[in-house]
Amino acid sequence: MTPTPAFLDGNAAAGDLELLFGTDMTMASGQCRGCGKQMMLAEAHAYLGGPGTVLRCPGCEGVLLRMVRSPHDMWLNAAGLDHLRLPAPA
Repeated sequence: MTPTPAFLDGNAAAGDLELLFGTDMTMASGQCRGCGKQMMLAEAHAYLGGPGTVLRCPGCEGVLLRMVRSPHDMWLNAAGLDHLRLPAPA
């Protein structure tokens, strides 16, 4: 039997990312600051079991970004991304 991975794909974070950025972020691309891998955020490994959401690089498992929601705020740390590229609205 194959063990179940502890993570989901980046689509699991789509709702919170859209709430924060106001657009579908699953098609946004980024580059890992640790290993240089370029990926769509939908390809990142999403960990949802803690107090917030953590997206990790599918190449090196480095932390790309962290999001935490409180009743009054959303906190975002994207220090693991060298850059984030969003498609321009039509």
